[in-house]
Amino acid sequence: MIWVTGCTGMLGSDLCRRLCESKLDFVASDSRVDVADYSALESFADGKDIDFIVNCAAYTAVDKAESEEGRASAINSLGPENLARLAKKIGAKLLHVSTDYVFDGSGDTPFTEDMAVAPLGVYGKTKADGEKRVAETFSEYYILRTAWLYGWNGRNFVYTMIRAMNSRGSVKVVDDQHGTPTFCGTLSNVIISIIRRASSNPVPYGIYHVTDEGETTWFGFTQEIKRQSASIGLLQNEDCRVEPCSTEDYPTPAKRPAYSVLSKKKIQDALQESLPDWKDSLSVFLKSEFFDTDRIK
Repeated sequence: MIWVTGCTGMLGSDLCRRLCESKLDFVASDSRVDVADYSALESFADGKDIDFIVNCAAYTAVDKAESEEGRASAINSLGPENLARLAKKIGAKLLHVSTDYVFDGSGDTPFTEDMAVAPLGVYGKTKADGEKRVAETFSEYYILRTAWLYGWNGRNFVYTMIRAMNSRGSVKVVDDQHGTPTFCGTLSNVIISIIRRASSNPVPYGIYHVTDEGETTWFGFTQEIKRQSASIGLLQNEDCRVEPCSTEDYPTPAKRPAYSVLSKKKIQDALQESLPDWKDSLSVFLKSEFFDTDRIK
């Protein structure tokens, strides 16, 4: 049985939907089972034959984390450690989701899994610490780092930008931060592939990078969102101008990595599967029956 934590979040809800479609046996928990509370985790797991824990629970408010370090650390650092302790105790494997924010964004070539982490802000530091605690606690783990994630449930950049373009004459978007937009479905499918192979042809334990393929900037991402959403009638205001700006034009409490493209060679070699291009994944997202049009009004 698979246990998904953070089941009501953007990734967790997507994963649960796909587990149902794949007819895989799973249980799920939301924030009412606090990952920072080891006894609560023990109580939830009691009596269940859990052999795989997938941790989708995370504190992801990057800017708010600068003033809520304690809360961010409880969920992003202590939570993964608790799950690793529990997985070790009950004989389960742990798959923990992490982030490109563990890197400082220096350089201009994709980050590999063996590169040193150097987070810039509280969010990245707590996620890096969570990775470290998992590795120090337990050996049977997978850490999947992802980036620029969007999905059908919850707030995300795609919904936000279509809504903004539908209501404004112009939008300014940062053009000096480089990364890879990643559809939750891509990450969920990789997670399911790892789980399916666990009993017969297991993927080696360790850290893997999982995003869609390709790279762009937030400005480039927005241009593609505009093009695709207009082509299928989701964008009502096609005259909205998308204008580039610099990070300095829109200062935020937390500093963002200027370059956070992740190398996917390791996971693709391990699974012998390719990952989709980010533009193709965006098309799947926009055309899906699960796309919530209420979020772009």
